[in-house]
Amino acid sequence: MHVKSYSQTGAEAGTIDLPDAVFALPWNADLVHQVVVGMQANARTNVAHTKGRGEVRGGGKKPWKQKGTGRARHGSIRSPLWRGGGVTFGPTNEKSYTQKINQKMRVKALFTALSQKLRDGEMLFVDSLTFPAPKTADAKRTVTALAGIEGFGRLATKTRNTALLALARRDEAVEKSFRNFGNISTVEARNLNPVEALKYKYIIFTEPSEVCKILAERQRQ
Repeated sequence: MHVKSYSQTGAEAGTIDLPDAVFALPWNADLVHQVVVGMQANARTNVAHTKGRGEVRGGGKKPWKQKGTGRARHGSIRSPLWRGGGVTFGPTNEKSYTQKINQKMRVKALFTALSQKLRDGEMLFVDSLTFPAPKTADAKRTVTALAGIEGFGRLATKTRNTALLALARRDEAVEKSFRNFGNISTVEARNLNPVEALKYKYIIFTEPSEVCKILAERQRQ
């Protein structure tokens, strides 16, 4: 599969050959849904916690004698029936939301999402992206230039979850240049996952030949 690649200034730089095993998979909604929901569950922070009647402080003394008062019988003011008492069947932070995700499922879900992004015209390949020093102004000029490419105009107008910049390797200057963008994130291609791939409107790959090798290597792991 051959697609166009572009320079940092938005000009055509040639074509690249993409591996079909990564970018030509059919859409599989069930697989992608299962993996994405599982990853989100694994990332969930379990903070909701309530105390039962045995954990609430106080209430050791019987509020009044069992009989003869004309009132209902009670053994503790920390009963769930009392204000300030324990909670019945409330959430606790001991619950685990972890779901098992097979490695092959995770990789295939990622490749399926990337294939769909490519078919939808939401994937851009930039031959190289370099900045002499971390500078937000340089990153802004690059985004504006890439937005001039046909079909990618929303790079300059979309305000939330606009683009995910997948780097072939870590580049501190590039990462810091885009750090002030609330709608653009950077990630190393080796750490790309289905949740991030589907979260953003566009995916921009730098050094696509190297990225293809990295992704193909994940398939063999």
